Amino acid sequence: MTTYTAKPTDAQGFVQYTKAENHTWETLFNRQMTIMENYACAAHIDGIDKLSLKADSIPQIPELSQYLMAATGWKTQAVPALITDQKFFTLLSERIFPVATFIRVPEELDYLPEPDIFHEVFGHCPMLTQPLLADFVAAYGDYALQAPLKHLKYLGRLFWFTIEFGLIQSAKGLRVYGGGILSSYKETLYSIDDTFPERKPFDLLEALRTDYRIDKMQGIYLVIQSFEQLFELLQGDTLQQALEQACSLSDLPMRYKE
Repeated sequence: MTTYTAKPTDAQGFVQYTKAENHTWETLFNRQMTIMENYACAAHIDGIDKLSLKADSIPQIPELSQYLMAATGWKTQAVPALITDQKFFTLLSERIFPVATFIRVPEELDYLPEPDIFHEVFGHCPMLTQPLLADFVAAYGDYALQAPLKHLKYLGRLFWFTIEFGLIQSAKGLRVYGGGILSSYKETLYSIDDTFPERKPFDLLEALRTDYRIDKMQGIYLVIQSFEQLFELLQGDTLQQALEQACSLSDLPMRYKE
């Protein structure tokens, strides 16, 4: 369930945002940009530039599609606040990233349970300008479409611990690439600086066996060494074997910060 309603698009796919809504985008954008240099991975910072994201107004979906198409053959599509797994996987497999057209209200500036346009555009779309990440997300959507029902829970966890809440080791130290972190000021700082969470080398089986909460700070982050490492997960039968193994084992204890 969601308390938000998607804003309608006109015949050209544009949305008429209010002054207050654009101001919310500006507040969120400027706040994140003050910390990107020391917390976001270089690919995300580069993606912000490739998409020409600015503080002054909420980006329009047709314009985002033009930038993404030029970079990696992706595009964006307006969707309601929440969509089904089937619809989500289908869009990803077609290199279409779903974007809810609403933006959070100022009272929920730091957290809301459903993805808004700031989460989707600022958090995720910059990474889709990077070929390896863009190919991984499309291949993930295609894989999930063909997966049996018993595997979907585990595939959701894989997405969570990579595309949503993943960290990467860079030449400048630990950096964020997950959109769920990068669209949250508090969790961006927390994911790198706080002493509570574990930061462990990425392990596929651990990702599949670890559940998560969407309303708490994460207790564990899995760290990749490169985006090639992600793409290789979907090659051969590596993921299939891990999924079958995860189905036969109990889940690992969930950790999160109160």
